[in-house]
Amino acid sequence: MSAVAAEPKRILIVDDDVALLRVVREALVASLRCEVDTSPKPEYAFELSLKKKYDLLIFDFQMPMIDGAMLFFLIGKVYQNSHPVREVPPLLLISGKAEEARAQEVLKEPGVAGLVAKPFAINRLLEKIKEAVPTIQSAA
Repeated sequence: MSAVAAEPKRILIVDDDVALLRVVREALVASLRCEVDTSPKPEYAFELSLKKKYDLLIFDFQMPMIDGAMLFFLIGKVYQNSHPVREVPPLLLISGKAEEARAQEVLKEPGVAGLVAKPFAINRLLEKIKEAVPTIQSAA
């Protein structure tokens, strides 16, 4: 048993569906040892991503104003230009239009770990999270 307990992983979730955010957040906190920040507003999530370090980003693909892919791209740009350069956490996209060409294109981008189609079962999301962040721990 190591003396240093692993830091809980941090996840940032952005979706304009506030009810979905609440459900997903509770499920993740209950089933994974992690801290979860949520925001229905991409611009607030962007600020959070600058202040804190995340191990995983989960963004809704379709949001008013700025989509999840664009938000991820902007965060990446800022991280690359910061000193020292910050590593961009992997991104899971959630989308009601997962088969859409643009969603499929985004999946090819570096750092995009996967896409979960809405509506989804929480277990499906948990599987994807564990694939994206293999070091994440399940809550005992």
